[in-house]
Parts: sequence; structure tokens; C-alpha cells
Amino acid sequence: MSAADAVTDSLAGLRDRFAAVREGRPADYIPQLALADPDAFGLALVSMDGHRYSAGEAEVPFTLQSVSKPFVYALALSALGLDEVSRWVGAEPSGEAFNAISLEPGTGRPANAMVNAGAIVTTALVPDTPDEPAFDRILHCLGRFAGRGLDVDEEVFASESATGDRNRALAYLIRSTGTLPVDPVRAVDRYFRQCAIRVTAVDLATMAATLAYSGVNPVTRERVVSAEVAAGVLAVMATCGMYDGSGDWLLRVGLPAKSGVSGGLIAVGPARFGVATYSPPLDATGGSVRGHAALEAMSRRYGLHLMLNPALPGSTVTLVTTADDLPSAPSGERGLRGRVGVVAAQGAIDFTAAERVLYALDESGPDGGPVVLDLHDVTAIDSVARGMLHNGLARFTADGRRAAVVDPKDLLGPVDAVRERTGRDLPRHATREDAVAGCARALAGED
Repeated sequence: MSAADAVTDSLAGLRDRFAAVREGRPADYIPQLALADPDAFGLALVSMDGHRYSAGEAEVPFTLQSVSKPFVYALALSALGLDEVSRWVGAEPSGEAFNAISLEPGTGRPANAMVNAGAIVTTALVPDTPDEPAFDRILHCLGRFAGRGLDVDEEVFASESATGDRNRALAYLIRSTGTLPVDPVRAVDRYFRQCAIRVTAVDLATMAATLAYSGVNPVTRERVVSAEVAAGVLAVMATCGMYDGSGDWLLRVGLPAKSGVSGGLIAVGPARFGVATYSPPLDATGGSVRGHAALEAMSRRYGLHLMLNPALPGSTVTLVTTADDLPSAPSGERGLRGRVGVVAAQGAIDFTAAERVLYALDESGPDGGPVVLDLHDVTAIDSVARGMLHNGLARFTADGRRAAVVDPKDLLGPVDAVRERTGRDLPRHATREDAVAGCARALAGED
């Protein structure tokens, strides 16, 4: 058990809360998708430090379907640039279903790259050369987003190909307007194969986190696309990623997102995390019922809506040491019995900073001993971070370790699990070193 497992606890709590939901049904217009287990429900989250958390069926493989669209759009933007891609496909919400005929009057361009018509064009734009065929580029790029090699579910591909007449009709219609740069048969075959790429919820969370981290995969630390491309993809996801439900999603959840008819769903907290769910039963817009409910609840609980909290300045853990190693500690305070650990943070604490604090707590303290968490130089703690720190400290103490908090501004609020003196009961003239030393003495049993 560790403090950082508080994130896993939150995901498990969401799974427990919504696992019994019975609305919706798996997609059946692609016969192979209808065979999916309707009870499967997995959630995964990947942070900017590359830590992965999951609950439920997060390692069950399924096919990307429309969740592939943002990442192939990113590949096309990287290869051709925004101006060239925009010649062929727009960036406006269609307000229509994913398989609607959404072509711009006068130009014939599909409305955006998130609907099927636009995705077929985007896939067709990926450079195709003898040395590197277009689909090989797609598979390789999506693997870099996921941080591992991916493959194609050939049975799902065959099932899609056998039943994909509407997508073929869309391709021929687009071709008739002059806005499909390759043969419709090849374009649609490539698109079907792209949709049949196999992933897990953990893979999807990593892919979403790569967009959140401005195009850098936080697990492999490889730059996959530029920051400008990642920002452009997130913009289109925010306005178009949930089809004719995109406006309601942005209003209620407030995160760029993309759904797929196999039951996958991703959402992106820029500079915070990527999150993904897998649950096959779908609603009328083609999105996962349980996934939608879980991410809406998560957003409300932790205040994740992009328009609710402005981006906070960067913050980090500044010190992980022991009380008797503090260079500024009075000589009389050194050699504290039990060697108490000290973790100090500074600045404004958001999700990313809170996660770093939790990992520092787990790694501090000699031989799993007591730890002082020093928040003296912290200027703000947002609602997400406050909940994480409360849960993490509760897990910390439940694991038999003792903790105290130096929190002179009372930013963290009451923390029942932290029973030692907090530093707020020291005289007003007391220094930071006095507060840390006082907490350390208490934890070492010297008070």
C-alpha cells in the first residue's frame, strides 16, 4: 500500500459506482463488435510523470475504432502541416452523427476529422511511399503514442470490411466532389484497418497523456508530435470529438475527448493526465454509457473542467531528506531519534504536483519511518490536489506510518489521518525550521 495508490482508489471507486449501469448495448452493425462482453469495464489514467493507474478490465484488448481519428489527424498534421490538411478537411462541429454526410457546401470538404467522412480523408492524406506504406506509418505512429508496438485484429477488420458499405458510399461521394486525394477503395480499406488496431484502456490513457504532455509520451519520454500539433488535435477533440453530443460533453465534463463504437473513450487534462475507459454498451451517439458517466463524475468530483480552474503555475517537490540532515536545522535538533523524513513542496499544487508529493512521501523516511510534509512555501492547493493529498495521507497512515504537516496557511484543511502537531500551533514568530523541527520531535517521540 502506498500514498500514490489514492489515484487507483479513485478509479476503482468510479468502477464500483457505475459497473451496475445497464443502459446501452454494444455496437451490432459490425458483427464482431457485438461479441464483446457487455460487463467489461476498465479505467486507466496516466500522469505527466509517466505513472500508470488502472482499475477493472483496463488490460482487456479491443479495437480503436473512432478513437484512432485524433491520432491519425495528428500524423497528417505532422506530415503535411495545418494549411495543407485544412484544404481537404475542415475543423467545424457538424452537429450530426458520426456517419453522417457532413460536407461543406461549395467545397465538398468534410466538416472535421472526427466524423467518418473527415477521418477517411485524413487517413487518405497520410503519405504513401514504397519505402513506407501509409498504413505502416499509421501503425507505427499510433504505437509511439501508446508506447509499445500495436497490431490489427484481423477478425474485426474483416467484419468491418464486410459491412462497411456506408463508409464506401461516403468515400465515393467525397471523391465526386474532388476532395478525396486517393482511390476510394484504397482509402476505405486503410480506414477500416486503422479502426481495427488493437489496444487496451491503459494504452489509450497513455495515448491521451501524450496529447496532454504537448506531444511527448510521458512513459517513454519520446516526442511523438510537436506541441503545436498536439494543441490543434485537442482543439478539434474539444469541439468535435463527441459528435452531435460534443457541446453537451464540453459543458458537463469540460475535457477534450474522443469516443469509439468498440466502447473506448479517452479524455485529456492538458498538462495533467490522460484518462481512458472501456465499456462496450453504447448510447445513442455511439459513446460508452459507463465511460461517459464515470468521466463526468470524475470531472465534477475533482473540478477538472477546463473552464473552471485556470492553469496554475508550475510547482514541485523541492526537498526529500531527513530532519537531522537539514543544513539549516539547529545543531541541537540533529540526531533525532528515529531519523524523521522531510518532504518539502513549493508553489501552487495541482494534480501533477500532488502526485509528485505523494511519490516523495512513499520514498521518504528511513526504512518506512515517519515523515514531515512541509507546505510552508506552497501558495495554493487546487481541489484536485487537495483530495489527492487527503486520500494519500490517509493511506500513508493506514499503512502504519506516521506523518505530520507544516501548513501555516492552512491550505490543506483538516486531515484526520495526520494526528501529530501541524506547526500551526507554534508561536507566530516561529521560523519554518522551528516548525519542521517541532513536528520532527513529535514524530520521533521527543515531545
